[in-house]
Amino acid sequence: MEKTIPAAEANRAFSRILREVVAGDSFVVTSHGRAVARIVPAAMPEREAARQRLMEHLRDLPAMHAGPFDRDEAYE
Repeated sequence: MEKTIPAAEANRAFSRILREVVAGDSFVVTSHGRAVARIVPAAMPEREAARQRLMEHLRDLPAMHAGPFDRDEAYE
């Protein structure tokens, strides 16, 4: 989620902003109502590499047919 924040507030609340960015949020910093900067999460190469390996592994797995089942079977 991208949030807009004035530069003065961003300066006062920088630690909080960084925590929110780590959690996945991003911010547009404004000065006198105009966007001047964007704070976004940094790319995490190890995480992206792990995701890519997982997706390749899942692509290589054979497709399984679960077949139709009723509600009672789903909860067994």
